[in-house]
Amino acid sequence: MKCLIPLLFLAACGAQPTPLMMGAQRLEATRNNRQYVVFKKENTVEIIRLGYARRGEHQAIRADMIALIPEVTGCKLTESALQGDSGEMRGRITC
Repeated sequence: MKCLIPLLFLAACGAQPTPLMMGAQRLEATRNNRQYVVFKKENTVEIIRLGYARRGEHQAIRADMIALIPEVTGCKLTESALQGDSGEMRGRITC
């Protein structure tokens, strides 16, 4: 039972930014019944999908993530600098 308590605390933390994005502005969004967390810091952005995705959904999720970045941040995304997959992406933005 004692070993379950730390796991509960970890589960409650939710999405956390990478170390380079510590101190970033945290923004949340929902699209197509999926939740996303966006971290914005200077000219960089990180977006994280929350929840499970089934096989065949990843391409649409990635497109949603790309579309959400400028909507949520108000900045233009440099798609050529975008890295990641349907779970987590990082890229550059111009505000």
